[in-house]
Amino acid sequence: MASIQIQNLHVEVNGNEILKGFNLTMKQGEIHALMGPNGTGKSTLSYAIMGHPRYKVTGGDILLDGESILDLSTDQRANRGLFLAFQYPVSISGVTLANFLRVAVNSKLKASDPDSKGMSLVAFRKAMKAKMDFLGMDYSFAGRYLNEGFSGGEKKRAEILQLAMLEPKFGILDETDSGLDIDAVRVVSEGVNSLVGDNLGVLVITHYQRMLNFLKPDFVHIMYQGRIVETGQAELALKLEESGYDWIREVYGESGNGNG
Repeated sequence: MASIQIQNLHVEVNGNEILKGFNLTMKQGEIHALMGPNGTGKSTLSYAIMGHPRYKVTGGDILLDGESILDLSTDQRANRGLFLAFQYPVSISGVTLANFLRVAVNSKLKASDPDSKGMSLVAFRKAMKAKMDFLGMDYSFAGRYLNEGFSGGEKKRAEILQLAMLEPKFGILDETDSGLDIDAVRVVSEGVNSLVGDNLGVLVITHYQRMLNFLKPDFVHIMYQGRIVETGQAELALKLEESGYDWIREVYGESGNGNG
């Protein structure tokens, strides 16, 4: 069973230290929810895991299946089994969702086998339709330009379809519920729930309990001042819903960060 271990991770952006000794271990098949007030480093963590060049790791390590990935490029990390669903997915005019997915899938196949000729168009369409059926999506969705004119819910469903097609070991969902109404949150959560199993672990970064009403986490972590300060089960998220983060600030002091 695959695992990702984040060990005493320190990350700075433009000379400002955001992550200050972050630790987390995840295994395939687990759902972890990461919560915390704005400016505590949640999005910084997701970008650091994926190797965004603006996020400089100054200490600690990130291990995937026991091997450090710090020297790997973003595409290499993706090919090793990491996936990031963005809070604000970008639009790409002229590129259909289906074509985008086929290039991504074939790139991953090529990375694992340099002699691979990729998935044929017929095989790809069959696989994509199977995933869309599984997620309850209309086939016409795949023929639209990537995120162009998509509603917030449609953008997030497109991200879940990418997750389904690429079949990573670990998916990071960076505030996937941001800007969604309750029905869209339910649809997206049900899509994630249907994909989670022995071969997929998920880290859900969220501010709100509402997504966790549908997506049942195995662990809930509270992040503050660049590190995890509390870990528990679903009851911890309910406490945040009822009391907010004031009690965290009282216990751990005021945050000096200014970045997400």
